[in-house]
Amino acid sequence: MTDRRAFLTLSGAAIATAAMPLAAQPRGRNMLVVNALGGFSDPNARRADAAIQGTRSRTLSDRVVADALASGMDAVNITLGYVAGAMEPFEHTMREIGLWDARLRARPAQLLKVLTAADILRARDERRIGVIYGFQNAAMIGDDPSRIDLFADLGVRIIQLTYNPANAIGSGAMAPANGGLTDLGRRAIERLNANRVMIDLSHSGERTCLDAARASARPISINHTGCRALTDLPRNKTDAELRLVAERGGFVGIYFMPFLNPTSVASANDVVAHIEHAVNVCGEDHVGIGTDGGTTAIDDMPAYRAALAKEVAARRAAGIGATGENPDTIPLVADLHGPDQFRKLVRLLETRRHPARRIEKIMGLNFVTYAREVWGS
Repeated sequence: MTDRRAFLTLSGAAIATAAMPLAAQPRGRNMLVVNALGGFSDPNARRADAAIQGTRSRTLSDRVVADALASGMDAVNITLGYVAGAMEPFEHTMREIGLWDARLRARPAQLLKVLTAADILRARDERRIGVIYGFQNAAMIGDDPSRIDLFADLGVRIIQLTYNPANAIGSGAMAPANGGLTDLGRRAIERLNANRVMIDLSHSGERTCLDAARASARPISINHTGCRALTDLPRNKTDAELRLVAERGGFVGIYFMPFLNPTSVASANDVVAHIEHAVNVCGEDHVGIGTDGGTTAIDDMPAYRAALAKEVAARRAAGIGATGENPDTIPLVADLHGPDQFRKLVRLLETRRHPARRIEKIMGLNFVTYAREVWGS
């Protein structure tokens, strides 16, 4: 396994510590890497129903954990709970929280449940990976926003308001009406603010995103997205959304997904282009990464593509697919894939002459700053 102490040291790098403000940090240490949406997925074990039904194994494979550690990733927002499908949202979500608690208990030397921003820094210092519990749909609150209190007490730190379709809170990116935030959505935001839970608008429609950013007393995030000004697909965000989130102190994570290119086949250069556009719109203090993928490489691409075609068909049948999801494209960036993906991105940003400090912000420091604002220290 790669020694994480050797990961991505930049000359003059400034890395956050729990005891110091970001402006006064020691230099020359390892770069902090926070993936605002990712996970421990194994693309070599994909099934057509995985995106809809999830997996039930109580253990994570040795390989996916080893790959995540080797990548140098210090913390990652994982998706748990209900996203879509026939299961009852609240019951399914409670089971998944218990499942992930069991997975973390099984690997205390490698994984750490993140409750505060300081836990991200602790995970880095202890050479573990901080695991942030997040939802990609808020359907599990039903019509009772007080359930947010329960989820927060159980350690959920990020709740995305919608997935691609509309729900009772607002419209997703693929909802044809592009409706705004509902009354229930406004009450949910008040409860999320009170519990210091991040509000994620990654899959929302434009009106719901803008409404939520204005309604929230705390900054909101768009943890995994692209820029619609570069690629006009529904899963990417308009400059108006990006700008408002940044103006209100929020965070935008750029994903490693096919939606970054109109052909639905994105490259590492596309990722850099979308990061650069987001920095131009939001400023360098509000942009990071949310890859929307794991760190384990694909062993058998033909087999993977065959399984993917079935998964895309299943997502379409379930009404949760998005424009740009095609049977002949893959939901990742091939040249930013596997355990070396973060190192490759840093090298590309360096080649583009981005200053070391900006790269550090993009790779993790901006997320920690945002987490401190929402979660507390």
